[in-house]
Amino acid sequence: MTVHQPPGGQPLRSVSALIDAGVVAPERRASLEAVAGRYAVSVTPAMAALIDPANAADPIARQFIPDPAELVTLPQEIADPIGDEAHSPVEGVVHRYPDRALLKLVHACPVYCRFCFRREMVGPGGEALTGDRLDAALAYLAEHKEIWEVIMTGGDPLILSARRVHEIARRLAAIPHIKVARWHTRVPIVDPGRITVDYARALRVPGKASYIAIHANHPREFTDEARAALARLADAGHVLISQSVLLKGVNADVATLSALMRAFVENRVKPYYLHHPDLAPGTARFRLSLEEGQALVKSLRGHLSGLCQPTYILDIPGGAGKIPVGPAFLSACGAPGAEAFAEDRHGEQHRYPPG
Repeated sequence: MTVHQPPGGQPLRSVSALIDAGVVAPERRASLEAVAGRYAVSVTPAMAALIDPANAADPIARQFIPDPAELVTLPQEIADPIGDEAHSPVEGVVHRYPDRALLKLVHACPVYCRFCFRREMVGPGGEALTGDRLDAALAYLAEHKEIWEVIMTGGDPLILSARRVHEIARRLAAIPHIKVARWHTRVPIVDPGRITVDYARALRVPGKASYIAIHANHPREFTDEARAALARLADAGHVLISQSVLLKGVNADVATLSALMRAFVENRVKPYYLHHPDLAPGTARFRLSLEEGQALVKSLRGHLSGLCQPTYILDIPGGAGKIPVGPAFLSACGAPGAEAFAEDRHGEQHRYPPG
């Protein structure tokens, strides 16, 4: 595979930059400019270096390189597919579940995933949550004593400076009823050089359990640099969990999904959520059916360590929340209280007695 490095090591934020770096053919310029005019484009040097432009089905390119199919919006696709806006009591806060809330600190990301469920809301130029608006968001979290966990998201909060994340961590630490602080990020994978020892320490929220959800979708994303960044976070005392999206053409096959989950576990990241793709505009090319997803997840059980098993999740459109949609291995045989059938990893059925 040919390795490409963007000039000057800067993110590729335009179609021209993608062409100059050799990851997009020049003849695609016109069609991709139309996409870039609607949805943000950014590919970090770490991800650009993994793209094989000779492979039309390259799974890294599929995640980050724009495609004309993004301009086709199906009737069932909606701008806010998981209903953030309906559950936002103040700017920057989403309070969908009683005991936890999102704190959306930024609207920008180091990379823009072509399947992003917030693609209508994120992009360059979006203001970070600062000043009076940050004060109001933190005041809401402090006033609502039922909030046990705060999840920092965006955008990607780890594009903020160490000074800024340390300040936010310090202010969260002063809210006694918050016991768990969780950062959601792609940075350790797509821009691993940002995760220095000092940065990893700055993310700690004193007196709180510290979790970091690492977003990766393909085993090739685990470069040596990414593995080192994850090690720095784990060594700093953060509990690392995973977040992936089941994507057609990227990881929707048994071998790739297995390798991805093993890569997480090898790097001290516990597989957590495997998301069914949301109904974001222009993302139909990534979606598979729930039945196909269930079959893939079922294939992991019994063939991979229990440490490697994610929870397959559907975010109900409109903001009703997440539900597990994993496959069933137990089926009833008849009336309540009757024996059941338990299916093993080979697909064979075994009777299980009632009671």
